[in-house]
Amino acid sequence: MSAILVENLSKCYKIGRHVRHDTLRDSISHGVRNLFTSFGRGPRADEEDFWALRDMNFEVKPGEVTGVIGRNGAGKSTLLKILSRITEPSAGKITLRGRVASLLEVGTGFHPELTGRENIFLNGAILGMGRAEIRKKFDEIVAFAEVERFLDTPVKRYSSGMYVRLAFAVAAHLEPEILIVDEVLAVGDAEFQKKCLGKMREVTTGGGRTVVFVSHNAAAIQNLCSRVIYLKGGTLCAQGETHEILRTYAEDNAHFRQNAEIDLSNVGKRGGEGGAFITQLRFTDESGQSATHFAFGQPIRLRLAIQAKEPIRNFVVGFSINSTDGQVIACSNHYDTLPVNELPAGRHVFEVLIDNIWLSPDSYTVTVAITRESHLSTYDSIRDAAGFTVERRKSVSNEQMSKLLDSRPGFMRPPLRWEILPPSL
Repeated sequence: MSAILVENLSKCYKIGRHVRHDTLRDSISHGVRNLFTSFGRGPRADEEDFWALRDMNFEVKPGEVTGVIGRNGAGKSTLLKILSRITEPSAGKITLRGRVASLLEVGTGFHPELTGRENIFLNGAILGMGRAEIRKKFDEIVAFAEVERFLDTPVKRYSSGMYVRLAFAVAAHLEPEILIVDEVLAVGDAEFQKKCLGKMREVTTGGGRTVVFVSHNAAAIQNLCSRVIYLKGGTLCAQGETHEILRTYAEDNAHFRQNAEIDLSNVGKRGGEGGAFITQLRFTDESGQSATHFAFGQPIRLRLAIQAKEPIRNFVVGFSINSTDGQVIACSNHYDTLPVNELPAGRHVFEVLIDNIWLSPDSYTVTVAITRESHLSTYDSIRDAAGFTVERRKSVSNEQMSKLLDSRPGFMRPPLRWEILPPSL
């Protein structure tokens, strides 16, 4: 028996014409459009159907933790809204067996005028829980959320961090049979994200609850999920074991960036507060030629162009090398000093030499960033900015031995020197 069964699910939005409204927000925005139409703006001529989801079929078994991945616009949020009964499908059906709690955005299900205490009981009531059942979990929720001082303050005065802490604590502790979590955990600080992931691991392994988890954090998906669903352009591209699907997803998204020279100036999805931006990335081999394929043990040069909008001081330019399933394999050492610690406004170019690339033959991605030396904030960061491939050493003449080396587990192949010591030692 399935906890979640999705059959031929599709969701179509009408663009440029009157549509049925799924939420109050949709109705209000349609009313505003009608107001402008009454002042002489007629209906748009470019009416079309936009299929956010199309012909989707999958199931999630009781107690299973399923990750949902895909690029922006793939249909992940639409799927979760349908599973949470926030919006209705255009075709197909879903079957949910058990109480569902959703954490799709900061403060989902909270009434801004009510206090934190009152919202805990409100959310419990929405889940169909009795007052005694909520009281039993109340102290655990408050302790986990760390909002004791503000428990009787209206949540509209909460910071986004306080909001998400309380929202997650309620969803995780009130024991729904099905928990649906979006990328909302990215709002909290690093320590709280770690705490949330630990709680999710606890409720899934110990409590046997069914979880659907959307995240761009491949490491979190890897650690939590037994299966993954990969959405692409509103369709179900692939589903299966976590490692296999994460690898497929990473390779799909790394290939289009696996160029020797990458223009990063117009990349939309980036982190940081601004002030300085990474605008270009280039890979070169030991002779200085642009390349994306390197032999095992060969040096790699990584060149970064940075545009400083204003003078910056005490900064660190860093990078990490990641596997195709999102694990960080190696990263630059922040204790390695840069030639300068102050940059004027303008364009600057940095180059780093990776002396020997002792990585197993495979595809890898590079994440780049400019941070403050204190690590308290980031100027700019781009995850999986580019990709490169490590190939077998062509000097290995024995083809059978070469294939054996490539198939060995692990990411690193460090050079080793063995010695035979006296038996007495």
